[in-house]
Amino acid sequence: MVSGPRAARTYLPKPAESLGRAVIAQKTVRREVVAAGVGLHSGARVRATIRPAPANAGIVFRRGDVDPGACVKASPANVVDTQLAVTLGDGAVRVGTVEHLMAAFAGLDIDNAVVELDGPELPIMDGSAALFADRLAAAGSLDQDSPRRYLKVTREVCYRDGEAMAKLAPYDGFRAEYTMRYDHPCFAVANGDGPRQRAAVDFATESFAGDLSRARTFGFLADVERLWADGFARGASLANAIVIDDHGVLNEGGLRFDDELPRHKILDALGDLYLCGYAVLGAFTGHQSGHASNHGLLRRLLEDQSAYEIVTL
Repeated sequence: MVSGPRAARTYLPKPAESLGRAVIAQKTVRREVVAAGVGLHSGARVRATIRPAPANAGIVFRRGDVDPGACVKASPANVVDTQLAVTLGDGAVRVGTVEHLMAAFAGLDIDNAVVELDGPELPIMDGSAALFADRLAAAGSLDQDSPRRYLKVTREVCYRDGEAMAKLAPYDGFRAEYTMRYDHPCFAVANGDGPRQRAAVDFATESFAGDLSRARTFGFLADVERLWADGFARGASLANAIVIDDHGVLNEGGLRFDDELPRHKILDALGDLYLCGYAVLGAFTGHQSGHASNHGLLRRLLEDQSAYEIVTL
């Protein structure tokens, strides 16, 4: 599903709550981080350089191959496409497949960074967020002089589109669960209502690096020719995606987790939600949902100021 034209509305969250005591500080990367590889959909070779940014700058993508000053900020208002990946755009500047790097920023609590690119999308690396996260962790982070702000969900918000459903509910922390159902041997868990897989992650007891970042994107071999004809997956391979044929997983070594497929959907949701500019305090639930549903959920949440508040901790 493709999102519509860029929305004219700019989301303006309510002012941060002042707690009158020491608070968690915003963070940026301590030193430059470089990641290079192929773009999943474009097939183009691309180099991404992640640099420190000032407090309150957010995550900003810069397309040096278009114009050294051509930038687009990570923001729901700048989401221009959600078909098989998230693309950000501002005027003539577009940056594709941002979700895995956004998930790494969210998982490592990086609030501010400039990501400079020499191509149309982020490199897919190994199909997960692990290599981004590893390099960011090795570079280290730097506390800044402004408080970190969190989007605290105060009332349940749900977005539905056909069979797809994405929901956020109040929760003291962040947890996520995802269920998916396909008529395929890889989804062979019988639950009375058909084969399905489920994954759940709670950051109170599990870690981003060990329990989520390594979950890879996936696709079905039967869809490859159609995707190529539509201009997608031109850089996909067994090195950067789980490929599933009629019988099972083709990748040597199989899955990294028994529930790697729905776990990757949680990884995508984490990156999609971080586009709001804040770490989310809430419980995410997804069923057969994807980037379009996640973006629809985020828009619905931000349009209802009774459903959230911006806080410091």
